Amino acid sequence: MDTLKTVLLLALPASGKSEVRRYLAHVDKDVCRRDFHMGETVQLDDFPYVHMMRRIDDELVAAGSERVFFKAGDKPFQDARDWGTLIELVNEDHADLMARLVEKPQLAAELLMDRIDNASQEVGLPPRLDKVKPELRAKVVAKIEEEARTMLAEKHANYPATLDGKTLVVEFARGGPDGAKMPLVAPLGYRYSLGRLSDALLKDAVILYVWVTPAESRRKNAARTDPNDPGSILHHGVPTDVMLGDYGCDDMDWLEANARTKGAVTVETKRRTYDVPIARFDNRVDKTSFLRDDPARWAPVSVKAVHDGLSSALTSLVASRNDSH
Repeated sequence: MDTLKTVLLLALPASGKSEVRRYLAHVDKDVCRRDFHMGETVQLDDFPYVHMMRRIDDELVAAGSERVFFKAGDKPFQDARDWGTLIELVNEDHADLMARLVEKPQLAAELLMDRIDNASQEVGLPPRLDKVKPELRAKVVAKIEEEARTMLAEKHANYPATLDGKTLVVEFARGGPDGAKMPLVAPLGYRYSLGRLSDALLKDAVILYVWVTPAESRRKNAARTDPNDPGSILHHGVPTDVMLGDYGCDDMDWLEANARTKGAVTVETKRRTYDVPIARFDNRVDKTSFLRDDPARWAPVSVKAVHDGLSSALTSLVASRNDSH
């Protein structure tokens, strides 16, 4: 039975990506392989880095300094090239996973800050945290060390003994300002970020796009937000100005319409061009919010709607993947 090796799980914020991941984790492994063509999942996500960049900014402000990443605590990036910074961090996480690299820094926060600086330089940005005065940097490190240590431990715990028979799921959201014309101009949108993914990630990749309208994305974002749990995958909220400025639209329709192969997205990297198969899980009428609840409360009819929708999309991706090879 064909097993998908790498699934890029893409959508606007709050569209249902994380709920889909949660559902997949609860499905019996044999059923998952039969109906979804997915093995046990290994997951990568750029959201934890967004959260930690905001945390660093907040601690800089608390110490009387200026932010280096965001215009304000509830505003977009100062420099949109940081969308690429996030992709470079995901690429590194993937490389580390493949190599099973276990790092043992004295301070996990120092390692995290160095990694962010290095990833920034890959997209043409300066190493901003390296320029923070040592005394101030030490204060920030002390404040975020516990979270950074937990994040590093979770990264290491995510390493499987082997990826054979498993499916790597890579989640991120991209977009552009409300009302923007297509195509979105780099570094905004999926076209730019997909093009920065490593060859190791793209060579076996397919895209599962969770399809919602921007208005529905904003509604669900407001509904899921728990201000007491800002680092949560399931319950974090995206600020309103970011929803309108960075996620007011996305370019997936444009990418599909302008792909060189039907049923795929054309991804151009520095080295080559990929035709990445794509399928949509239609969540324009909300099918997934219930998955944030205790599984014991999941209604069978709701579970069936999610299961059937995912099965249809993922089965079509297997056929497309085979055709492209």
